[in-house]
Amino acid sequence: ESLDTIWMLLASMLVFFMHSGFSLLESGTVRFKNTQNILAKNLIVVTVGFLCWYVIGYPLAFGATEKTLNKFAGGTGFFMQGLWENKDALRFWFFQGAFCATGATIVSGAMAERTQLKGFGTFTVLLTSVIYP
Repeated sequence: ESLDTIWMLLASMLVFFMHSGFSLLESGTVRFKNTQNILAKNLIVVTVGFLCWYVIGYPLAFGATEKTLNKFAGGTGFFMQGLWENKDALRFWFFQGAFCATGATIVSGAMAERTQLKGFGTFTVLLTSVIYP
């Protein structure tokens, strides 16, 4: 159990640190005047992405569906309700959240110098709360 936790957290942190690599890559491919904008976008992805994953993304993807007729999306576990009692679920939440936010960061490189911050923020909310799950 503890070895599984160490391995999952190590893998999660490696995926999480991909954000810094993407930030360096993207800031190197944009014009100097847009470097600050791309770094702000990557910071928004990490913060807003994990918040959306916390509120609605994880419950839609992995919430229990036994007591409901809906088998497409989960309906329990909003705001991590019940996850603090189960360490396996908590490490799984962080592992999946790291991948969710990284998915939005990858797309931010394709949208560099093409979108405004407001549009990208909307995209991040949609991706991490509805599309990725």
